[in-house]
Amino acid sequence: MSIPINTPSIGQTRDRELLKDSSTFLYKETEQGPLHAHVFFPEHHHQGQENTLMIFLHGGFWDMPAATQFATQCIHFAARNCVCIAAEYRIHSRHQTGPLEAIEDTQSLIISAKKNHHTLGIDPQKIVLVGAAGGAFLALQAAMAQDVMKVDDVDARPHALVLLSALVDTTPGTDYAHRFPSTAAAKSLSPSKMIRRKLPPMLFLHGKNDPITPLAPVISFRRWMKWKGNRIEVIDYEGAEHRFFNFNFSHRHHDLTLQAIEKFLSENKLMPDYERHDY
Repeated sequence: MSIPINTPSIGQTRDRELLKDSSTFLYKETEQGPLHAHVFFPEHHHQGQENTLMIFLHGGFWDMPAATQFATQCIHFAARNCVCIAAEYRIHSRHQTGPLEAIEDTQSLIISAKKNHHTLGIDPQKIVLVGAAGGAFLALQAAMAQDVMKVDDVDARPHALVLLSALVDTTPGTDYAHRFPSTAAAKSLSPSKMIRRKLPPMLFLHGKNDPITPLAPVISFRRWMKWKGNRIEVIDYEGAEHRFFNFNFSHRHHDLTLQAIEKFLSENKLMPDYERHDY
């Protein structure tokens, strides 16, 4: 029996289904190929509005493509009048790149969104980065780096962060330090070594039983962040592991994390019409 060579894979079909409600835009051409932003707009949205923008950065430790990881969260928050982007960035399995290129891509996307705020219908002063694992690391880079990317006086600074199963320590000897071009880079780019004053508010959502990005470094990170006077909250989930917040892994934890994010956005005046929902 012959197999049609042009039949799309199950993964491609699934991704198309998850992204069917989004509009896809090219935001960057790289030497390794194009990068797209999959934008979920609220109903009846139009140019010139000033809604909050949420940029979702998938996990996978800069290795595997997973732009659709946060598709359900994008749909949820678009229904609550946020513009949501499921972001692509360069990854090793597709582009033979590492975390440095992913950092650059993330910051390029933030700047592109700010420059096109009128077209997107967003407030450039209300940018929320939502990241999982290695994607959380990318969000922290944009918030914490002293030399964040800047183009035409527009910088890549976000205004709030939501970080799930976050990677906060890449110092030499930790599990992902080898992904960096040198031990010096792994240390200097470790969020645990970048803590300073006047950082944006951060919400960490983490499983107590996470074996991949353990909770302990996040608790230490919170302690030092608070010592510097920053606003940071950590919510840990009993019995939860690394993927606990994904819709296809745990519906209960997926919904609990949505509720926690809504509350965080409301408290920071990023979702003014917030109403508590029963999940």
